[in-house]
Amino acid sequence: MTGAGAKEQGPLPPLLLTLTVVTGVVDAVSILRLGRVFVANMTGNVVFSGFALAGAPGFSLSASLAALAGFLVGALGGGWLTGRLGQDRGLLLTAGLSAAAARDGIAALLALAMGVQNAVARRLAVPDLTTTVLTMTLTGIAADVRAKDHGRAGLVRRVLSVAAMFAGAIGGALLVLHVGTAAALGAAVGLLAVVTAGTALAVRRPGPWRAG
Repeated sequence: MTGAGAKEQGPLPPLLLTLTVVTGVVDAVSILRLGRVFVANMTGNVVFSGFALAGAPGFSLSASLAALAGFLVGALGGGWLTGRLGQDRGLLLTAGLSAAAARDGIAALLALAMGVQNAVARRLAVPDLTTTVLTMTLTGIAADVRAKDHGRAGLVRRVLSVAAMFAGAIGGALLVLHVGTAAALGAAVGLLAVVTAGTALAVRRPGPWRAG
């Protein structure tokens, strides 16, 4: 549903919500098994780098810096990719999904993929569905809940975005702690396969949602 003048989003919201769940799963793996490092939330890595430099135990400066570097390289590649693909949002989403050893190397590779995902989600510009960051989404929920023009659809979308990442984090943590890291990563891959299949079906047909 879209209001007057709102951009048609087509199948993008459920696909991006699924990618948000993936973010929760992979950050559960990275935090619990790769040395307290985020692969999607770069704000956390900046803070963790400060902790490590201050000598706080349990934080790896090399892992945080590797993840930051990987994310920036991924975002740079994602920006170049979105520039080459133009305004077709179906092609953009398909390309973003295609981006998908040592502990630090794994963190950097995962962060690189998340950088691409974040750059593509930014270009897709579905309101409140960045797939990796929730700070402004939570701010919007609190700040706009009493506003007359906030729109029920927007509020629901924000709540679902928070719930999706929360569910991914819980599910990822349970898998890591009680089954294994491979199971958690396998779940993330399975969810990515679902999004990939959904995207492949969606881009077969033209529609107004594909216009950037």
